[in-house]
Amino acid sequence: MNTNRRQFLKLTAALTTAAALAGSARGAFAADKIKIGFSQGTMNHPWRIAMVEVNKKFAEANYPEVELIVTDGNNDASKQVADVESLVAQGINVLVISPLTAQALTPVVKDAMANGIPVLTLDRKVNTEVTCHMGGANLPLGEGAAKFLMNALPDGAKIIELQGTAGASATLDRHKGFAEVIAGNSKYEVVADQNCDYTRDKAVKFMEDMVQRFKAGEIQAVYAHNDEMALGAVQVLEAAGRLDGVKVIGMDGQNNAFDAIKAGKMSACFIYPYCAPEGIQAAHKIAKGEAIEKEIVLPTVEVTSANVDQFVGKGI
Repeated sequence: MNTNRRQFLKLTAALTTAAALAGSARGAFAADKIKIGFSQGTMNHPWRIAMVEVNKKFAEANYPEVELIVTDGNNDASKQVADVESLVAQGINVLVISPLTAQALTPVVKDAMANGIPVLTLDRKVNTEVTCHMGGANLPLGEGAAKFLMNALPDGAKIIELQGTAGASATLDRHKGFAEVIAGNSKYEVVADQNCDYTRDKAVKFMEDMVQRFKAGEIQAVYAHNDEMALGAVQVLEAAGRLDGVKVIGMDGQNNAFDAIKAGKMSACFIYPYCAPEGIQAAHKIAKGEAIEKEIVLPTVEVTSANVDQFVGKGI
């Protein structure tokens, strides 16, 4: 074998080895990458935006190996189902989902679990087993709102309830907790309620109708399932000159809700954790195969005029 032939064979072998090593390195790199799909039911108010953005920023700062793919269901359950199907088709390692409604999203989540994709639900639940659920306890929030109202208005109250999205687990529990506490006490009555989808504009429209329906003094309280709707109620009542004497209660923990409490326009807000950065931390653990609890309950806090100074400027 001549010298040129030997050199050619050595070069070919070296290139083959290098290619194999490069392929192996690429495989190892790919194996280290974690693809997490985050299906948000809607991004139509600050609380849900905070859930996405805080988790996203934490992942960027702390998990360089994570590719986080975020989708927005636009408050449409059928779109969110399609979003999840698209995320699954992209080969995600973990599905994180805050479902718009339990019933509509249950089948697609069940399929993901059946196909070996771990699922982490945030805030709202689905009606099937998942790897982990994370959120605050909504039933006690409703109970706490009712107890606060009964203490604030011991002589009784006619109440308007602004409910969240129909069929959402948070809506069901926040309503149930409130209703169970006032049940059997005829001094407290919900005289009107409406599903306002956790949005201010729908709450404003409904409250405008209520201001027309009920005379001044006929409503003593508004119980809203979130701060956006509570602030919508404040807006309408204030414009009508009827805010004085009405206790308005909200939930979530928005800065403008704290400001409203400080100004005496809202009476209480129950801080509900937006699952960030705890959400991405849990998803990362799941992707790495680390042990995680089946349910993670995050703390909630009652904010009133007595303690609002601790929270002003620290909300969402």
